[in-house]
Amino acid sequence: MHLPAETKRTANADQRSDGILKPQKENVPRVSTRQGQQAELMERNQNLVASKEELQQNLTDTQQRVAELELQCNDLEKENAKVQKNLKDCLVLLVAEKIDPVSGERVGEAPQQNEDQRKEVMNVSADLLNELKAFGDIASQQRSRLEEVQATMTDLSKARELMLQERENFSLEAAEMEKALNEAEALLL
Repeated sequence: MHLPAETKRTANADQRSDGILKPQKENVPRVSTRQGQQAELMERNQNLVASKEELQQNLTDTQQRVAELELQCNDLEKENAKVQKNLKDCLVLLVAEKIDPVSGERVGEAPQQNEDQRKEVMNVSADLLNELKAFGDIASQQRSRLEEVQATMTDLSKARELMLQERENFSLEAAEMEKALNEAEALLL
């Protein structure tokens, strides 16, 4: 049994309450929407890949800088310990042997001369201790910088993990969208 052409048209149209037939929308916009979504997904994926590469390079650079600072800090701490030991040893020797640290000659036995030399030794030792304290302060600053770099590295690692998780979520969403688009396309065909 064949239906007339007019009856076939009504099968593909919605009827309004006023009795006028309205044609249904065609599938053409859905295809272009799908292509647009795929292009957007590809662009977002490329942006994520570029961001990942940049973060990885930053992380590598930061790790290298941290390693350099750790080595520098360890060297400074070792040098600081040696200097402190040498200063204490020198001070003990100078006082015990009654040696003038400036001239290197033995101090005479005269009471005033001994007192002057003792004061000079104390001044020199105080200067050396001040230098040692300044050196210790510099080492502390280097340690603070190292801790800041380590904190930055930790933040970068967390950001990288977050970016990787977002990328994985994005990939899953993209796969679900593509699957849904394919199903919708299959239904339309």
